Amino acid sequence: MRATIDKAGRLVIPKALRDRLGLRPGVVEVGADGTALRVEPIAGDALGERSGRLIIPAAGVHLDDEAVQALRDADQR
Repeated sequence: MRATIDKAGRLVIPKALRDRLGLRPGVVEVGADGTALRVEPIAGDALGERSGRLIIPAAGVHLDDEAVQALRDADQR
């Protein structure tokens, strides 16, 4: 999937990719990963508690079996 960086350094991430990764408008974490760019949604940093168990805040990404398998396959390449 191709995208363009404009003169101001802005990059528009295609909607299909944003939807697939659960990226929403707002602040994201951006970093370098070798020669690649890593963009990650920022999850809340406060742990919740329900019925005596700690709850990790959601990152906004829904992971079903197919998504988990795709992540595993990508890691094997």
